Amino acid sequence: MRKSSGTAASGREKAYAYLRENILIDPEVQGKFLNEQELAAEIGVSRTPVREALLLLVSDGLVELIPQRGAYVPPVTGREMSELMELRGILESHAAGLVIEQGRVPARTMQETLDQQAKLPEELSPEAAREFIRLDTLFHQQLIDAAGNELISRTYSKLHVRQILVGVSALFRTGGRREQVCAEHQDILDALMSGDAAKAQKAIDHHLAVTRDILLRT
Repeated sequence: MRKSSGTAASGREKAYAYLRENILIDPEVQGKFLNEQELAAEIGVSRTPVREALLLLVSDGLVELIPQRGAYVPPVTGREMSELMELRGILESHAAGLVIEQGRVPARTMQETLDQQAKLPEELSPEAAREFIRLDTLFHQQLIDAAGNELISRTYSKLHVRQILVGVSALFRTGGRREQVCAEHQDILDALMSGDAAKAQKAIDHHLAVTRDILLRT
């Protein structure tokens, strides 16, 4: 029984990770229903772990189960975008203050992530755009994780799907946003390395405000 339970859990976790990292981050999926059978075949599991993974995503607020219709991916609303940026600002500013106070700024890892972003081609394909935003999310998560609070880290990681969705949207809604993001990230990192918490908070707030304004413009 233990082996069976472990297998079921691993199937559920595999489906959950796949849906979060490959399906739900696609802007084209918003406003559409997911086909459980097609997903099961694509992931390589039965329908049961896919259904269980969808229930977990319902609890995350990323999917809605509509009776007799199935799993629906609701579009991210303007209010949700604003609230996401507000929550990110609170968590990231708190983390910035902690890592500066405790001398734990992850400068090397954040710089490496930023350098990878900068190396991506100027003309981003949809796949390259998702990779750019994945690195964007990683950059911010590295700051959060350095604060050493596991609950905050887990809370922030739950925002990844929405971050990637809105990030990809912002990237394609305005010209030159790729270069601006890298410059804003460098400003955040420079402020962290300078040990100026107020300057770091200002750089974080500016970065998030620009993204929010781009998203709400259309």
